[in-house]
Amino acid sequence: MEPPVSLPLFFDGRHYDSKWRHLTADLTFWVRQAQRCGDPILELTCGTGRVSLHLAHVGFRVTGLDISDSMLLVARNKAAQQGAHVDWVKADIRNFQLGQTFPLIIFPFNTVAILLTSEDLEACLACVKTHLEPGGKFILDVFNPSLEILSREPGKRYFHAEYPDPDGLGDVVVTETHSYDAARQINNLLLFYKLPGREEELVEELRIRIYFPQELDALLKYNGFTLEHKFGYYDESPFQSASEKQLIVSSLRA
Repeated sequence: MEPPVSLPLFFDGRHYDSKWRHLTADLTFWVRQAQRCGDPILELTCGTGRVSLHLAHVGFRVTGLDISDSMLLVARNKAAQQGAHVDWVKADIRNFQLGQTFPLIIFPFNTVAILLTSEDLEACLACVKTHLEPGGKFILDVFNPSLEILSREPGKRYFHAEYPDPDGLGDVVVTETHSYDAARQINNLLLFYKLPGREEELVEELRIRIYFPQELDALLKYNGFTLEHKFGYYDESPFQSASEKQLIVSSLRA
């Protein structure tokens, strides 16, 4: 029998911030891109503002777009506490209209993987095209799929994360199981949260679309984008088979 599914802690702003509190590896990369392209900058799925706020502190004008009230609440609170200005917008990345264009639109840290179908991705790309200035850059950051992870034994528990409980009650320990649907290229995860002071684990379902390198390149090209660079990590090293990341710098095809 399937375990009961919990509240969505994976997308809870406070838990998200605590889990990724030490993540800084990509920030210098995004600053370099902003320096090359200029502002204003649009960040898709800005979450709790980790990237948007860093760019704002450096001096760029930024709009952060996300659909999660929980994420945006944390982002707004952090901006107020830090004295930073970001235009926060609640919207679906598959259907938004901001009434302005940007020389740089960024899609950081794997969140394209929440777009589970090609139709979802194409709807998002259509919005990007509407909001990208002529000559502007669209930069997408997603993991390079690991065949080792995709072939994990279904039902077997693997470590996912450990982070401080946002209420200071101790540490949250998260394990995961995988079940990969190769026909749909969807990795189905169950996340098991062991929260301080709770006997029973909370369980959450998460589905992630796996975008393989040649497939993702083709989807961008067929939707009107020209691929200018593809990096394998934030140091802008060339993309190779063993690269951790797919970092694609693209522009609209003339």
